Amino acid sequence: MNRDTGLLIAAFALILILIVSGISPYERGTWLLEVFPVIAALPLLFFTYRRFPLTTLLYVLIFVHSLILIYGGIHTYARVPLGFWMQDYFALDRNPYDKIGHFAQGFVPAIAAREVLLRGAYVRGRRMLAFLVICVVLAVSAVYELIEYATAMLLGGGAVDFLGTQGDPWDTQKDMLFALIGAVTALVLLSRLHDRQIAQVDPRYNSGRA
Repeated sequence: MNRDTGLLIAAFALILILIVSGISPYERGTWLLEVFPVIAALPLLFFTYRRFPLTTLLYVLIFVHSLILIYGGIHTYARVPLGFWMQDYFALDRNPYDKIGHFAQGFVPAIAAREVLLRGAYVRGRRMLAFLVICVVLAVSAVYELIEYATAMLLGGGAVDFLGTQGDPWDTQKDMLFALIGAVTALVLLSRLHDRQIAQVDPRYNSGRA
């Protein structure tokens, strides 16, 4: 199976999963808020595929992140069954699934930011690259927290499921911390593989220039 066919199958599978997830979610408004990034990303990825194809690594990460968002949207983050299993197994005082989501919110955007910065030749030097990637991830995380704040102001008590704080007054800070951990983890584990894949999709890229 070639790359184009594989990505097309993955896209249709994700659309099908998204549709099925919306049939009977726990709370439809919360489901829509949680899966909106997936709904927004799919057409963007489709229309930019020929002009600016991403690495296979990044497409795979986006697919996995989408599944995390959809799964959380079906049940709401505080009620995800996997989270309850983790809570019981690790003897936690709350459902931790939202922290998986925020870890992914750092892990995946880190690779996306890294790809754009490298392929656009916007930065030179590995240390500066890592610093800017982390800055982008923290900015994305902060914007998401501001969106949650705005939603809470508009919807009042109706935003409880979307916020998923579960009574933790430090939930916002912990969410950003997990995004930071995700970004650092992605850079440590995937940078070399990412360099090789960028060189495959973008002949102009020279892995030794940054």
